[in-house]
Amino acid sequence: MIDHWQLFEAGHCRHPEIAVRRDGALSVCEFPSLAAALHHREHGWLLFDTGYASHFLHATDPFPERLYRWTTPVHGACEQALAGQLSALGIDAAQIGHIVLSHLHGDHVAGVADFPQAQVYCAAAAWQHLRRCNRVQATANGYLPALLADAAPRLRHFHQLPLAAMVPAELAGFAHPHDLFGDGAVLLVDLPGHAAGHSGLWFDDGSGPVFLIADATWSSDALEKGVLPPAVVTAWLGDGPAYRDTFARLHALGRQHPHVRLVPSHCQRWRPGAGS
Repeated sequence: MIDHWQLFEAGHCRHPEIAVRRDGALSVCEFPSLAAALHHREHGWLLFDTGYASHFLHATDPFPERLYRWTTPVHGACEQALAGQLSALGIDAAQIGHIVLSHLHGDHVAGVADFPQAQVYCAAAAWQHLRRCNRVQATANGYLPALLADAAPRLRHFHQLPLAAMVPAELAGFAHPHDLFGDGAVLLVDLPGHAAGHSGLWFDDGSGPVFLIADATWSSDALEKGVLPPAVVTAWLGDGPAYRDTFARLHALGRQHPHVRLVPSHCQRWRPGAGS
């Protein structure tokens, strides 16, 4: 039921590689902020995350939010905004009917406001955690509440969707997924650890299964080799033990089912034009 999909780089940030893998270098690397657009034959256009946009710069103008921008310097937030890239392909913002958010970190949600007619979906745990944070806590957790200020009226939580009637055998080691459209075409899979409510999206494009795994790892190479981020990073951002468990499950999935395309949200291998 997904007849077309495409990855977009909606800006990128820069920070040392060692922050995301234990064997990484101290040198600064680029980390693309990838978003996916999927076309469902009956339900139209769906986005998985939105990457950066100009709203990120506005939201990080004041303190303490500006610390977010200083910690991970952002490039391309305006010129690579997803709405502009889609418009260049003839896809108007009004045609985007659904946005699935893997989690609520600013680099994944900055473009939500550019698609005001879209239904927005996220895990209830993610929304509840965001709402409990004051501005300092939100910044420390990678949240920018201003980016989602107008999202509440059009928000649905994953648990409000039906459970998948049929679960692909490859997902046997994961929690029972929810079915976005009730037809098995797009499944929402809990991938805990990186942040509250962190989730992935599973679909088949006719050439085999694709699993968009967001920030469950920062690179395909690290996942394939079983190289985790430093423990201090996973503990700071979310739940360290849960992250390691999710990482191990995805590593095993990749080894046991190499036909599944596992797509992290910040992997240079999956940058448009990189040849993946």
